[in-house]
Amino acid sequence: MTEAHRQHTLAKPYKCEGLGLHTGKPVSMEFVPAPVNTGLVFVRTDLAGNPRVRPILSNVVATNRGTIISEHGASVHTVEHVMSALRGCGIDNLLIMISNEEPPALDGSASNFVEMIEQAGRLEQDAEQTCCFVKEILTLSDADKSMTYLPSDKFEVTYKLAYSDNLVAPRHLHIEVSHEMFKKRICRARTFGFEREFAMLKEHNLARGGSLENAVVIDNDGKVVNPEGLRDEDELILHKILDLVGDFSLIGMPVRGHIIADRTGHGFNVKFAKMLSAKYAESQQRKEYEMMYIEEIKTILPHRYPFLLVDRILSLVPGESIVGIKNVTANEEFFNGHFPGKPVMPGVLMVEAMAQVAGVLFLSQPEHKGKVPFFCGIDKVRFRRPVVPGDRLEFHIKVLKVRGNTGKVEAEARVDGELVTGGELMFQIV
Repeated sequence: MTEAHRQHTLAKPYKCEGLGLHTGKPVSMEFVPAPVNTGLVFVRTDLAGNPRVRPILSNVVATNRGTIISEHGASVHTVEHVMSALRGCGIDNLLIMISNEEPPALDGSASNFVEMIEQAGRLEQDAEQTCCFVKEILTLSDADKSMTYLPSDKFEVTYKLAYSDNLVAPRHLHIEVSHEMFKKRICRARTFGFEREFAMLKEHNLARGGSLENAVVIDNDGKVVNPEGLRDEDELILHKILDLVGDFSLIGMPVRGHIIADRTGHGFNVKFAKMLSAKYAESQQRKEYEMMYIEEIKTILPHRYPFLLVDRILSLVPGESIVGIKNVTANEEFFNGHFPGKPVMPGVLMVEAMAQVAGVLFLSQPEHKGKVPFFCGIDKVRFRRPVVPGDRLEFHIKVLKVRGNTGKVEAEARVDGELVTGGELMFQIV
């Protein structure tokens, strides 16, 4: 078992104090190491019996301007920044001792919590870490909000930020949520709000502890009020990703997958996390194959350089479906002539790559071992946008019909969740 798959806690306790962002109440918070399989648990030290409140999806009671959890008659408000820091730094087991209902806002980001974790030190524990990973695409949409989950061997997020009045210019960002990237960029992003919202927040008793010391404020002309400006040109969208990481931590385990989010907030994040968690629980009841790497793929497919067009298999459900990827690099042979000065992957090779992934699905079955798949037909194939160097093609194949050695599959190729081509492929195995 490698370090990346082991559980972690802190090497020693660490404490901080401050004001809650929304309640404005003074609070002290202490991180206390916990044994394996404890999970992350808030402890309300100000209440009789020190009730424990677990930050899990079933305990979410509200998501207005922050995620609120409640259990045993006790609540904790605005848990997402603390939870994001713990998950982003790979902490699995910890007691979070808190003397009031809301953690301290500190500078409005998660950077102070990350500093606490680094000061205390991470401690590897002798237990395996479980990850939430499913082997199919999940999608949820509501009006202008949407979210998609794609299988991936790491946790990555593509976020699209946009507002209907364009007070903030639309932006999108793709980032891998690794420990290093979380500490370097994500954790530093402060919460933000609009000057026009002040009256509404005051009316609802929110942001009572907010100030330019712990929030980015945007005026009615779309300009940042804070004299120091932004910490990162993508600070606003990075904070949305920080919140997403915190909300997804309520699944109770690290997530492995590619999340594509468009204009989502706490409520939508939690709703999608519940769907992902339920699908993960369902997947544990099904027989599925683990990830397949290139050397194993080469024992199944007869293709070789320069015509082997699949780099990895993410999932395989025998007789039903398969998901594979092709990393498109500038070094591909076909870019020398297609086209000089404007490299575009030939559509026929995308179709071939989809067929090869389908070939892995069928040739991995014992009765087809050592055989060769041949095309019989191609139907309903459409090309929707060019594929260029730097794109990662994700192929999703579903079996439609099989009769003897012939069959038909539905095939799709996507880049960052966007469909680039798809259709039906017919084949024969001989």
